[in-house]
Order: sequence, then C-alpha cells, then structure tokens
Amino acid sequence: MQNLPHHYRVAANAAPEGDVSLSSEKLETLPSAPPQEFGGPGDRWSPETLLVAAIADCFVLTFRAIAKVSRLSWLSLRCDVEGTLERSEGKTKFTQFKANATLDVPPDTNEQRAQRILGKAETSCLITNSLSATTHLNAVVVAKSLA
Repeated sequence: MQNLPHHYRVAANAAPEGDVSLSSEKLETLPSAPPQEFGGPGDRWSPETLLVAAIADCFVLTFRAIAKVSRLSWLSLRCDVEGTLERSEGKTKFTQFKANATLDVPPDTNEQRAQRILGKAETSCLITNSLSATTHLNAVVVAKSLA
C-alpha cells in the first residue's frame, strides 16, 4: 500500500439531456443517469446505486485483505447491500445500509473465526467509515464440501 494520503479523481461530463459520462484515468467510461425513483430510465448506474455498490465492493475487498493476512481459507463471498434513502433532518439522504453477506468456506473451517473476520471487515471498511448512515451486517458462514 502507498503512504497516505491517497487522492482519487473522477470527472463527470454531461449535456442538458442524456447520460452523465463518468471517467477516471486508466478506467473505462461509465454512463450514469438518475434512478427510476427520480424520473430516470432505471437501466443505468446512478449516484445512488454507485454508492451502495461501493459499500458492497469495499466490504468484499476489505474481507479479502483481512482473510489473506489471517490465513483464512475461503471459497466465495457474496455481499448484498440495501441502502435506505429518506427524508431526515430536512435533507434527503441515506439513513442506513443493510448488508447481507454469505461466506462459503471449506468444511474444516472454524466458523466462529470466520465470523470474527467478517465482523472485522465490516468495521474496517473505509467507505462505510466515511458515511454518516448506520450500517448493519448480517453475515452467514456456510461450510461447503469440496467434492
């Protein structure tokens, strides 16, 4: 890892109508539009879905890093996140995020240890640590046969 601080730059370009074009150096351009709830087409990434995706992605990447350092053997991890957007304190904002994670592990895995590492990933995620909304993780560890 590089020394902190890190800086991330993204540009958003748009005309009066149509998609917003999101770009960052060395990355593919990503079209964005308002979600259906705000009168958009509902078939593009929106700021709302990108924020919720950032939480799911950060959780998985954080877990991966902690599991590697902890030498935890695992098979797959799925994290589904739901963000609740509502009116609070006179502002429209996300008030909570609910994450449901399912971790598949080999049958000889200490499931309590896997749960602890999932919890550590939740508390270490830099995206959720940067937000004011509450986050709740419901994590399940499933021992899978390797056959």
